[in-house]
Amino acid sequence: MAFYHPLLFRIDAERAHGLTIAALAAWGRAGAPLAPAFASTRLATTVAGIAFSNPLGLAAGVDKDAHAVGGFFGLGFGSVEVGTLTPLPQPGNPRPRLFRLPEDRAVVNRFGFNNGGLAAALARLPAKRAGVLGINVGANKDAADRIADYVHGVAAAAPHADYVTINISSPNTPGLRDLQGAALAELLAACGAARGTTPLFLKVAPDLEPDAIDHIARTAIDARVDALIVGNTTVTRPDLVSPGRAEIGGLSGAPLAALAHQRLRDFRAATGAAIPLVAVGGIGSGAEAYARIRSGAALVQLYTALVYEGPGLALRILRDLDKLLERDGFASVAEAVGTA
Repeated sequence: MAFYHPLLFRIDAERAHGLTIAALAAWGRAGAPLAPAFASTRLATTVAGIAFSNPLGLAAGVDKDAHAVGGFFGLGFGSVEVGTLTPLPQPGNPRPRLFRLPEDRAVVNRFGFNNGGLAAALARLPAKRAGVLGINVGANKDAADRIADYVHGVAAAAPHADYVTINISSPNTPGLRDLQGAALAELLAACGAARGTTPLFLKVAPDLEPDAIDHIARTAIDARVDALIVGNTTVTRPDLVSPGRAEIGGLSGAPLAALAHQRLRDFRAATGAAIPLVAVGGIGSGAEAYARIRSGAALVQLYTALVYEGPGLALRILRDLDKLLERDGFASVAEAVGTA
């Protein structure tokens, strides 16, 4: 997921993403010198008992193996979610598997949980960090017992994280989204027993019918999940014009905004505001982040918009969000949640 630059756009998307992560990793190791800063008491918020300096997070999937945590905090994010990480390393799906759709300001990926394994990522996490760290865990593709993989991931990650996310939302691992169904209660109970005192988040897909939304909401509340992340990439295809629009995989970016926003509203209604919601999907501006907050999101996350808007996007969103909160008379992000 390479940040926009004409030279980066001339090379393979996944290679460009790797170069971007390497540069941010080096900058972070150096202490993120000359990092721009923006702070406002209006943006500080507490969700699931965790204090966030601002509600803007980096979504999982960008820094899968936790190479550039310090660099991403240097860009202004209040939280960074690494992963998805599986118990054992796995290569993911064959390349090419990442495709830019520039005319649509979108991306299609079919990675398939490629990562170097949970243990390796945990070993490289910085001892000190400038914000909230989430660790997103998943199951290996060939796991005989996927629930056991999630339990292993939660137990291993919890001592190192401010929160742990169970990711059952990816469309690129066959059968994974089935865990959103009848097996969900068993999964959440097992992971709840493994997390200790670390908050547990659940990441779900945007491609859900009303009955599935109600089921997930009830099950998450009963299991005392601390937050729902809504959602991930979509396998649906709105009207697209880019040459890569026919590629198989999950679609992210601007075309996902309407679907992701509606799913947020759906989960807000289904949960009755009984559980915090994290909005992700098609967020690329302060106005869009604000709209999601007004629709019920306690936090928001970015991914694809960074490709097209560049590394300054996080601070632009924070400044614009602060102005919008001030304009409408909100003293804090929390005051604005669900007021639309």
